[in-house]
Amino acid sequence: MTEPQAVIMAKTRNHIGYLTLNRPEGLNALTLEMVRLLHNQLKVWAGDTSIKAVILRGAGNRAFCAGGDIRGLYDLHKAGKRGIEEFFRHEYLLDQYIHDYSKPVLVLMDGFVLGGGMGLAQGGSLRLVSERARMGMPETGIGYFPDVGGSYFLPRLPGELGLYLGITGNHITAADALYAGLADVHLPSERMAKLDHHFDNLDWSLTSPEQLVRDLGVTELPNSELARLQPAIDHHFIANDIPAIRRSLLEEHRSEFKEWALATVTTMDKRSPLAMAVTLELLRRGRQLSLPECFAMELHIDRQWFEHGDIVEGVRALLVDKDKNPRWNPSTIAQLDPARVKAFFKGL
Repeated sequence: MTEPQAVIMAKTRNHIGYLTLNRPEGLNALTLEMVRLLHNQLKVWAGDTSIKAVILRGAGNRAFCAGGDIRGLYDLHKAGKRGIEEFFRHEYLLDQYIHDYSKPVLVLMDGFVLGGGMGLAQGGSLRLVSERARMGMPETGIGYFPDVGGSYFLPRLPGELGLYLGITGNHITAADALYAGLADVHLPSERMAKLDHHFDNLDWSLTSPEQLVRDLGVTELPNSELARLQPAIDHHFIANDIPAIRRSLLEEHRSEFKEWALATVTTMDKRSPLAMAVTLELLRRGRQLSLPECFAMELHIDRQWFEHGDIVEGVRALLVDKDKNPRWNPSTIAQLDPARVKAFFKGL
């Protein structure tokens, strides 16, 4: 499984298992095959007493993982084939397994870390982030909702940051990730690329990979935009529903937040209203649930979403036809029906 063409590369050196997502041309987006290979290899190493830690990373210099292969799921749906629920179920099982893993998992977040990539990374015991990282849960932009445990880790961020990130789908920087608690240590990408050398020469009697990384990196960076915006985010995103959040943003008159508030409204007006409303309900419910319960809730909505949500139209507009003009249903936030939103959660 270590040949160059393998979609997952697995190697071991100095008691460390290296797992590399190897679809750089596709920004290492996850397929069902990749999910299964990752899960199986982690199980093998869990039972191997010679392996003391695992490094999880992406090939190429553009992405750790830009999400799941959503275009492939769209094609399955359009062809009337089964397999959509199977993908999500196996992906969530893998994410849960990483959260519960018996050995340290160090995740190297360099480049894009989006959607399914966040699901892999947030279960890691030490999450390294480079200055090139662009992280986020951009699902509402394609008519979907934050899954892969997003209903668990987003609402547990400080204040209303998680709701803001989940609803808008905005990307954040390394400084923001450290501030919000979505990363643990910053290492410049050039130093991250040299970690193999440090790990190969690691004296296990003196230190561990986690301690070595903490000694090399920093846990805070200046100029976090989320830190600056936190008072405004907390004020607006605590409102009852999506229409109320939008109204609140339009009423922002503080000079330091007004431009951001108007830009946020512009962003929300481009997202799927239904996806944003379901996301808000999902994240608020997730605050009170365990991680397994959050995965179960996400899978429950997955089973309905390709038929009754906005994802098929979102993928068509943004990834297939690329006209960037999705016809959301409903088309505006003002037309949202709360009963339709609640219906997705019935039977949980």
